[in-house]
Amino acid sequence: MSKEEAIDISVVVPVYREEASIRPFLARLQPVLESISARYEIIFCLDPSPDRTEQVILVEGERDPRIKLVLFSRRFGQPAATMAGIGISSGASCVVIDVDLQDPPELIRDLHARMSEGFDVVYAKRRSRQGETLVKRVVSWLGYKVIARLGDIQIPRDTGDFRIMSRRVVDELRRLPEGNGFLRGLVAYVGFPQAHVEYDRDPRHAGSGNYNRFVGSLKIGFNGIVSFGGRPLQVMSMVGLFFSGISFALGAWYVAQKLVGVNLTPGLSTTVLVVTFFSGIQLLSLGLMGEYVSRIYDEVKRRPMYIIDRTMNLPWPEAPGQGRSPPHDGLSHRER
Repeated sequence: MSKEEAIDISVVVPVYREEASIRPFLARLQPVLESISARYEIIFCLDPSPDRTEQVILVEGERDPRIKLVLFSRRFGQPAATMAGIGISSGASCVVIDVDLQDPPELIRDLHARMSEGFDVVYAKRRSRQGETLVKRVVSWLGYKVIARLGDIQIPRDTGDFRIMSRRVVDELRRLPEGNGFLRGLVAYVGFPQAHVEYDRDPRHAGSGNYNRFVGSLKIGFNGIVSFGGRPLQVMSMVGLFFSGISFALGAWYVAQKLVGVNLTPGLSTTVLVVTFFSGIQLLSLGLMGEYVSRIYDEVKRRPMYIIDRTMNLPWPEAPGQGRSPPHDGLSHRER
C-alpha cells in the first residue's frame, strides 16, 4: 500500500506486557480487516514493557508495513495510550480494541456493517463476561449504576472501549483538551448517532490482565464519575444538610427533655460514636472536593497526556496531547 493511498480503517490497540498475545491477535484480526478493505492500519500503542512485546511488534511490522508502533517514553496507562492511537490514526473509521482477545476481532465486521447503516459510533455491548471474577463483575455493575446516577451524560452499560468510530467523531475527540482520557465518557459527550452490537466476552488468550486490574478498574470508573459532572459534590451537600438537620432535631429533643425535668446522663460511647461518624462524613466530603481540585490542577498545568519515544511505520505524529520534541530527529524506528 502506497503512502499516498487513503486508509479506510484504523485499528488502535493499547498494549502493555502482551508478548504472548500479539501474533494470535494479528492472526485473527488481519483476515477480518482484509475482508473489509486492504487499506487498513493497525497501530500498537505500547507502554514500555519488561518483556519482548516491542520486539514481537517490530518483527511483525517488518513483515507488513500496515502494522505500526507508537512507543511511549514511560508508562502512561491505557487511557492515554488509547487516546494517543486515536489522535494518530488516519483512517476513515477507527476501531479501538484490546489485544488479549477477550473482545473477538471477528466482531469488527458486525460493527462496521452497523456503522454503514448511518451511525457514527457503534460500540460492543457485553452480553456475558467469561473469564472475569465475581468481584470484578460486581464492581463493574455497581460502577455503571453509580455513573448513570451521578453523571451528567449517559454512558452505555456493559461496554468497554471496544468500538468503531467515524472520522468526524475522531476529529472531535482530537479537539478535546482533557488530560484524563476516559474514552467511554468522551464519546458519549461528543454525541452523534450511536448504536451497539451485543456479544459474549471471551476469557483472555494468555496471562492475566495488565491494564485493567481491580484497582485500575476502580480508578478508571471513579475518573468517569468525577470527570463528567458535579453531582457527587451536590450529593455530599445534601448528605451534609440531612445530617445537620438530624443534629438540630436531636439538640431540640435534648432541650425539650431538659425543660420537662428529665435527668440526662452524658454517655461517652454516644459522644464518641457521633463525633467519629460526623468526622467521617467531613473527611469524605473533603476527599471528594480534593479529587475535583486535583483534576483542576492537572488540567491547569497543561502537561501532555503522553510523550512519544519513537515510532515504526509512521511519520512523527502531530497529535493533540503529546510532547512536541521528537527524539532521534523524529525518524521512525524503521527509518533509523
